[in-house]
Amino acid sequence: MVLMKIVVDTNILFSFFKRDSTTRRIITSVEFFEFYTLKSRFDELLKHKEEICVKANITNEDFLKTIHEIRLFVEVVEDEEVKEYSVAAREIAPHEEDIPCFALALALNSPVWSNEKEFKSQSKIKVFSTSDIVNLLFKPV
Repeated sequence: MVLMKIVVDTNILFSFFKRDSTTRRIITSVEFFEFYTLKSRFDELLKHKEEICVKANITNEDFLKTIHEIRLFVEVVEDEEVKEYSVAAREIAPHEEDIPCFALALALNSPVWSNEKEFKSQSKIKVFSTSDIVNLLFKPV
């Protein structure tokens, strides 16, 4: 049973490349969430492939396998599909490059998972950091 759709920002996807990361464990094993990102975010990962391989200490082959794995757990939406939300997203996104992420959140009426502190400077879209997600999952009842 899915309780919540969540838009995954690029910095969260970067964290997925570390095999033992909390991010990877959440995305691959928590069934309460349905994760979404944009095609442009995957383009960004590919653009930073070398940097990711170095920081995550993985090979090019591992990188490609991980990209495939992310696609198994994170629904990829074409940027064009959320274009109509861009004007509203422009008003709340902290940076120009974040407009598509906020447009997707508006389209899905869902929160964003990002560790970028500036995302929380607006009040229209709920933003969760990784620690917020962990607290949400493991807070005492």
